[in-house]
Amino acid sequence: MLLENKNAIIYGAGGAVGTGVAKAFAQEGARVFLTGRTQEKLDKLAKEIAELGGRAETAVVDALDEDAVDEHAQSVADDGGLHISLNLVKRGDMQGVPLANMATADFTRAITTGVTTTFITCKAAARHMSEQGSGVILAFNSGSAHGSPMMGSTGPADAAIDTYVRNLAMEVGGSGVRVVGIWAAGIPETMTLEAINAVNSEMQLDENALQGILGHLDSLRLTKKSPSLTDIANLAVFLASDKSRSVTGCFVNATQMFTS
Repeated sequence: MLLENKNAIIYGAGGAVGTGVAKAFAQEGARVFLTGRTQEKLDKLAKEIAELGGRAETAVVDALDEDAVDEHAQSVADDGGLHISLNLVKRGDMQGVPLANMATADFTRAITTGVTTTFITCKAAARHMSEQGSGVILAFNSGSAHGSPMMGSTGPADAAIDTYVRNLAMEVGGSGVRVVGIWAAGIPETMTLEAINAVNSEMQLDENALQGILGHLDSLRLTKKSPSLTDIANLAVFLASDKSRSVTGCFVNATQMFTS
């Protein structure tokens, strides 16, 4: 198994991507530490992982609370080491509104939340991983920093995280710590009506419109097929494993729509 005897913290584990990645990590032998702000969601996921033969622990942790993140990371490090850290905390992105018409608070929310939770969780992981001489910090965003019209605050938030990941990787690489990101946008299993409508209350799409969006996304892919949640989870497993030990300071493009 690729992640045997590894401890992995997933922040924001209760979402669709967190669920898929947590199960994949557990199936590859990792002990997953699921964090979020809703205990019920975390317990449900932990139960599903246990039923699959995996190991999972849960904790309510607000990733914007630096003390809470540090305390939890310390507890994991003391219980066999901290080997993998992944931040999937929701940022509150606003999309579908022209930047020239967007309210300042709607624009800055995703940037502030995304950068803050990324910084707090990565800093906590980097300290422990540097001391033990190994570890992998994973980041995740849509890859919209290259320019995506009508994606609102998502592109600037992604850009800030992209830059931070590359700079952090340069600083901690000499300590044996890798920092790697995944670009993934439009994963079909995550694109529910509730999720899409949440980024812009004025859009309120119906099922037909949703299917139209999914079909359009497929047409934009280089392979003409959107990556599945399983594809993304398997990629995260690979990047977290020693199989990719030479990969750091970059983002792997699973979106298939950009060439850079």
